[in-house]
Amino acid sequence: MAPQDSEWDLSELFFSTDDPKIDQAIAEATTLVNTFERAYRGKIITLDDSGLIVFLQSLDAFKAKFNDITLYSTLSFSANMTLPQTQALNDRVKHLKAAFRKQLAFYPLELGSLLKNNPEIIHEPTLSNYRHMLERLYRRVKHQLSEVEEQIIIDKDLFGVTAWEELQAKWLNTRVFDVEVLKEAKRLSYGEANGLLTHPDRDTRESANRSIYDLLGKDGEIFATALRSICADWVNVSRRRRYNSPMESSLISNDIEFETIDNLLRTIEKNVSVYQRYLKLKAKLMGLPILGNHDIVAPLHSLPEPKFSLQEAQKLILQAYSRLDPQYATAAQEIFTKHHIDFTPRFGKCNGAFCSTHYNSKSAYILTNYNGTLNDVFTLAHELGHATHGWYASRSQTPLNLDIPMIVAEVASIFGELLLTDLLLEKAKSDDERKAVLCLVLDEAGITAFQVTARVLFEQTLYASLEKGEFLDYETVCSHWVSARNRIYGYAVTWFPEMKAEWTMKPHYYMANFRFYNYPYVYAQMFVYALYDQYLEEGTKFAPKLKQALSAGSSLSPLEIGNLFNLDVSTPDFWNSGIRVFQRFINRLRETI
Repeated sequence: MAPQDSEWDLSELFFSTDDPKIDQAIAEATTLVNTFERAYRGKIITLDDSGLIVFLQSLDAFKAKFNDITLYSTLSFSANMTLPQTQALNDRVKHLKAAFRKQLAFYPLELGSLLKNNPEIIHEPTLSNYRHMLERLYRRVKHQLSEVEEQIIIDKDLFGVTAWEELQAKWLNTRVFDVEVLKEAKRLSYGEANGLLTHPDRDTRESANRSIYDLLGKDGEIFATALRSICADWVNVSRRRRYNSPMESSLISNDIEFETIDNLLRTIEKNVSVYQRYLKLKAKLMGLPILGNHDIVAPLHSLPEPKFSLQEAQKLILQAYSRLDPQYATAAQEIFTKHHIDFTPRFGKCNGAFCSTHYNSKSAYILTNYNGTLNDVFTLAHELGHATHGWYASRSQTPLNLDIPMIVAEVASIFGELLLTDLLLEKAKSDDERKAVLCLVLDEAGITAFQVTARVLFEQTLYASLEKGEFLDYETVCSHWVSARNRIYGYAVTWFPEMKAEWTMKPHYYMANFRFYNYPYVYAQMFVYALYDQYLEEGTKFAPKLKQALSAGSSLSPLEIGNLFNLDVSTPDFWNSGIRVFQRFINRLRETI
């Protein structure tokens, strides 16, 4: 990909924020909503299976139409948050989305009543495409409120938790950070400064860490106010919806039971010593008595830091994906060919990386902040895994079956990283190159499985504190974060004082009505490690099962997805298989010493 193509092409959606087709699409979506309401308000509860299939197909058609508008507004805003035109469109669509949700608030309630009164309809052969979607909705029936209450919550959220979420994102991406890069003072955007956290120079990493978290800490009360408001709001909503805990809604969204997640988290906590042994081994490799927090995901300073052009990264990832199955690289290749990736870090651009599937084009759009490091190549491989998941699912499922639980949505992305790992280890010409790859893999898996568990523990503590009536000011929230962090890291790492503010920059805590966003990453990491073990045994014979799982979208539960591979995620011992793969990577690293 040429440098001039480093920003994405959104023309398959709309040509610009003032494209006349946006108004046309909004008008068409509005007509669909009005027609839908006239056709079904007050009537859903009387539908038989033949009427219900027509209803669900109409809902699919609306989702496909409105997705173009919401996706374009989100993507254009994420790429350029400071432009008045992207802010205006994002705000307009956000209000439109809220208005549609209010107007259509009747249908899940009426559909819920239909399922409550006639649960056997779920298993009618006519509705086979929507069976599991209806099963998931049935699980929420007892938590539904009246239509007026649901509408009030939508209004409340628009200027409440959603506004707090937007404030956190805008703060991060409209600040500049003073960092010394190889002794040279620079003023950088958040994306640029954040990209230095894996810089090969230790002093540069220290400067970037201290600069980012010092500035975050100075506005700590703002973040504490946002987080306290979001969490307290969710406690009230959970009580009103009669959830057993603030976590229950997340479990329903992820289509999983508490016991399975509890088994997972207990397994991780029981095995923190495995992660700590790796951290101590890495300290030895870096010639340090103990790692500092700025060393946890750093490259080994004794090794030259490789740089990868966009073209090199593209070639590596496509080769890695093709080794599983030639077709498996098709989605990734299309993303590059269509210029559906925004690579460039810049002021006002969303930090981090994400992938959004576009149903109508059966494609996806990827945002990343690419600086050419090995870590950036792995991030790109990860996001292209999401695109691959969407490629298979959108060709096999209708929009209502693309509400993929997060614990499943990360499968292809993490598996893509492992495919890249295998290729890079084979290409490595020395033990030093193998060390670099293995450390990166262990760093990422360690963060995803172990540090993210600390985030789950932190979030659980926040809600427990609110239940006890504790006031969550900045210092109190920091103390809860440090306590959860130390349960994972023990004495294997030393921390800058500024790092108590680390929680402030995680967008996951601020997402409106999306509590406990973190444990799905832990689930996915350990689940994919079990899949990877199977892949190493079966080779290319494994590909059809993986493609079947990705093609399922949300039409199968996570338990059923596991069954496709003869894996039972509900058993306590299952999660130990992921730990064993993590240990195996550590052993491979020891062999290079």
